[in-house]
Amino acid sequence: MTDARGVDETVVPYTLDDGLGARAAIGLIVLATDQVLEHEWRLIVTQPGVASYVSRMPSSSAVGADTLSAIEPDIAHAAGLIVPDLRLDVVAFGCTSASMVIGEQKVFQHIRAVRPGIACTTPITAAIAALRALGATRVTLVTPYVAEINALSKAYLEACGIGVSRVITLGDGNDNTTARIDRNSLLSAILEHGREDATDAIFVSCTNLRMVNLIRIAEEAIGKPVISSNSAMAWHALRLAHVGEKQPQFGRLFRHARLKP
Repeated sequence: MTDARGVDETVVPYTLDDGLGARAAIGLIVLATDQVLEHEWRLIVTQPGVASYVSRMPSSSAVGADTLSAIEPDIAHAAGLIVPDLRLDVVAFGCTSASMVIGEQKVFQHIRAVRPGIACTTPITAAIAALRALGATRVTLVTPYVAEINALSKAYLEACGIGVSRVITLGDGNDNTTARIDRNSLLSAILEHGREDATDAIFVSCTNLRMVNLIRIAEEAIGKPVISSNSAMAWHALRLAHVGEKQPQFGRLFRHARLKP
């Protein structure tokens, strides 16, 4: 067939399959300044038939209660940009400290304003679920945060029934450099304090820390579970989507195929 432009065009039939997310489709909201979350997420979310779709939202590189609160009005818009006409099973909001400053339920409300009834998670939601799955009731908290956010993190965990025996901070407070904290600094912080008897597990808090490939190394060194914001949230999102493959290369948490009731 020749069209009006004189182009010889042949129309051929085609069929459709269920696409990349035939088994599960997960949306991920990432802060504009985050360099690590999306990379680590894609290391974990590799299961056949599971698709991950990412949206970015404005954020400041300076991490404080005021800058974290300021991102709240953009959550719904970011969620609404994720494959808006297609099915999603879960939406994950990717900032640990903002989830605590704003509040998990408020984050979920903003997401559900554009995705009614959808399963949601945040790094702190996931960390609490992960610690419960591991049977950990008291943690050492490792962060890059300034004192204001460390105090909030400790209080938030303890209000959720997770005791904090110690807070170890790298004291950075700027997203542009947090992502460059090297593996030796992270491992040293964990190994120096993770063996304490008062601690059941280590929680490395912040989606912009490169931890996923260090978790198993740290666990073998201290003999205790280690989770990070990114490992916990990927695990939780997959389990919320009823994807239960075990991935022990990412630590003890990934031996748990289901969420604890």
